[in-house]
Amino acid sequence: MQAIIKLRGSVGIRPEIKHTLRLLRLHKVNHCVVVDENAYYEGMIKKVKDYVAWGEISEDMLEVLLKNRGRLEGGRRLTEEYLRENTPFGSIKELAHAMYEGEVKMKDLAGYKIKPVFRLHPPRKGHRGIKKSVKEGGELGYHGEKINELLYKMR
Repeated sequence: MQAIIKLRGSVGIRPEIKHTLRLLRLHKVNHCVVVDENAYYEGMIKKVKDYVAWGEISEDMLEVLLKNRGRLEGGRRLTEEYLRENTPFGSIKELAHAMYEGEVKMKDLAGYKIKPVFRLHPPRKGHRGIKKSVKEGGELGYHGEKINELLYKMR
């Protein structure tokens, strides 16, 4: 699984890039989506690479995201009680494990009224720079496993 975080705004970007960001459900800065690793998403990520940071998310970080930033329709928090009553999952940890193993996808959770986008906080201690890639010392581009550190700063 990969986490994709939008770090730059949409002002002045080409229409095809803006459309791809819309398809990824990344409408605003500091929004995050979790997607599967497949050729379709890889092509979309390559197109928007200058506006996002991405990498492989860990199961523990996915659980933290669901617990802290998971939302239901109407803006209510995702809670253990809601999961027990309305879904086949008994806890947030169980849901995170099922998502990580590929048994359930974010789009399947829309039937349970769980939003597919995580609205994150700006990172504590700030970004290293949103105009440079990771190789140049910034935040944009492929982070690999280190995306978990960025997500922890934005929890």
